[in-house]
Amino acid sequence: MGLALFGAAGAAIWFDVRERRIPNALTLGALLVAVALRATLGLDGLAAGLAGAAIGFGLAIPFFLVGGLGGGDVKLLAAMGAFLGPGQIWFALLIMALVGGLMAVIVIAKNRAFRHTAANLHAIFTTFGARTFTGWKGEGSGAAVTLETPGVLTVPYGVAIAAGAIGAWLAYGLDPNWSLTATLSGWLQ
Repeated sequence: MGLALFGAAGAAIWFDVRERRIPNALTLGALLVAVALRATLGLDGLAAGLAGAAIGFGLAIPFFLVGGLGGGDVKLLAAMGAFLGPGQIWFALLIMALVGGLMAVIVIAKNRAFRHTAANLHAIFTTFGARTFTGWKGEGSGAAVTLETPGVLTVPYGVAIAAGAIGAWLAYGLDPNWSLTATLSGWLQ
């Protein structure tokens, strides 16, 4: 299963960096492969794969609807969730957020767009709520800033999703009993 996850993650990185899109054939194919591999582990394995996919999809779809994620990113996160299952996807999401945030800071710094980004964030936060969720993403949705907004800076977020999945797979592969919550609670004591 690890080889398939690494292959899908690597291909997603390549497509997202090179073409700024992740093809349906890759994301949906990876989802089907993950579910099929999970099914070989029995009903519990299949249920874990479906739960991981549902968590990934469920957490990503609101960001897609307001124009903050592309459709390929949503499907990729669902596929990675199917590979990881519900226990490992949470750590993947943490890594994904850190990598994605770092990528965003690099893009902002490279484009010297601190003031522009601050203005966009202000617009997003001041319109967050009813106007943000008034419909499909893009022009006319009521969202202040989306991926389709002219001049908006974007990052290939498939890279962050893939990094999160690979990091979680490696963390749990090195120690199957490792727990993010146990580690964090140990640090807080």
